[in-house]
Amino acid sequence: SGTDEHGLKIQQAAAAAGTSPAELCERVSGLFRQALTRAGVAYTDFTRTSEPRHQRAVRHFWGALRDGGVLYKGSYEGWYCTPEESFLPESQLAERTDAQGRPCKVSLETGHEVYWTKEENYMFRLSAFRDPLQNWLRDNPRAIFPDPFYQCVLHWLDEDLPDLSVSRERSRLQWGIPVPGDPTQTIYVWVDALVNYLSVVGYPESHGAWWPSVHHVVGKDILKFHALYWPALLLAAGLEPPERILVHSHWTVRGQKMSKSLGNVVDPSVCMGQYGVDGFRYFLLRQGVPERDCDYYDEKVVKLVNSELADALGGLLNRSTAPSINPSNTYPCFSEPCFPKVLDFREAKGMGRACAEDYKLVAAVASLPAQVDTYFEGFQIYKALECIAQCVRQTNGFFQRHRPWKLNRRVAVEQLWLDTILHVTLECLRVYGTLLQPVVPHTADQLLSRLAVGPGERGLSGLTFLARYDGKPCPFEGRQLGPHTGILFHRLGKS
Repeated sequence: SGTDEHGLKIQQAAAAAGTSPAELCERVSGLFRQALTRAGVAYTDFTRTSEPRHQRAVRHFWGALRDGGVLYKGSYEGWYCTPEESFLPESQLAERTDAQGRPCKVSLETGHEVYWTKEENYMFRLSAFRDPLQNWLRDNPRAIFPDPFYQCVLHWLDEDLPDLSVSRERSRLQWGIPVPGDPTQTIYVWVDALVNYLSVVGYPESHGAWWPSVHHVVGKDILKFHALYWPALLLAAGLEPPERILVHSHWTVRGQKMSKSLGNVVDPSVCMGQYGVDGFRYFLLRQGVPERDCDYYDEKVVKLVNSELADALGGLLNRSTAPSINPSNTYPCFSEPCFPKVLDFREAKGMGRACAEDYKLVAAVASLPAQVDTYFEGFQIYKALECIAQCVRQTNGFFQRHRPWKLNRRVAVEQLWLDTILHVTLECLRVYGTLLQPVVPHTADQLLSRLAVGPGERGLSGLTFLARYDGKPCPFEGRQLGPHTGILFHRLGKS
């Protein structure tokens, strides 16, 4: 992760704030780092485009473009949008009036005002890369995901593909990297910013260990820069495009686009205070669908988090580890006669004390880790969480169906069945806790600690479910449970 710090809008924002661009960037990049840390988001590197290592990589990349013969100097004019740092064609503009009532042109997409700009710049021969880009995408149909965005880029490649202005006059834009060998020009902010994917992995010397086996995660509003301009620039510099570009949509608020003027901007730090870090993370990842905008409002967060984290998951842990039902505070033993193995759960009519629904639960949870892994790898986290939530509901149904609190512990066969119900329930919870670690790390840690699952027993690769059902030993059976740490997830009140 990191911050893209050059460009005209940064230069103007710093001037308006009465500070230097470097001081503004130092402060704002610090806010982003704080937000990521508070949200429990880990990163291997926080890159800043104002760093010397990045500037060195950009100069080298520019040299590769120049040596490849894809740059030329030419006069360029058009409608420029400073907040977006890009020229926009007439088709993406609308007529409006400004605050003084004067007619002006604005970006259709963002509503930002645009200005007619004419200057001499370096141009990149984007038009020469239509065929290579089309070949790349047709050979790699999953290079851009989800599919609607892949189709969008193919459509752009069928349209007019004008050459791209890749520098700005230095007299107008000083806050950026000068063009090597031409101090009158500044490298275009997007060319500079995109190279951070290379500079952070050691370009130009040691990037080969990573490149091109990389995945970019980007918002849909910057798709053209990442899926059209960036692959073309890479090909021109003698490099392969990234392996995959994963694209996400946006959050609306009660059906409206977030806007400072409307006052409906959601502050993540406020949300983390209201719902807890895990509650807010769970909501965003459970409800966020990459291919379409999703709607945010407080009541939805409260309802979802209370239902799935506090009640379904937290309630299940609380009930299955309560002293009244498990006075020894151990991971109970599994009884094979109570829950005998069947070859095909779809044909199980119920054997021992288990019924057909119980066998469906065992089959569902047994297949869950592979299912969740596939969805995580496929950037469909919401589907993974949907599957987990469904299994949690099934486990609650299993526990409720057999009413272990009604069983008489003094009768040996009843004690065996009670222990088996608890063993199956705790095994299910152990799987859910393991799979939920990337999404709700604190809650998952609390759950697994309560089940006495050690730090070295929490990986996905060695995750086995209900080993005793398959006649294999279970390392948790008979183990003393971890200390009771209170309610797993406190119910949220109405905000």
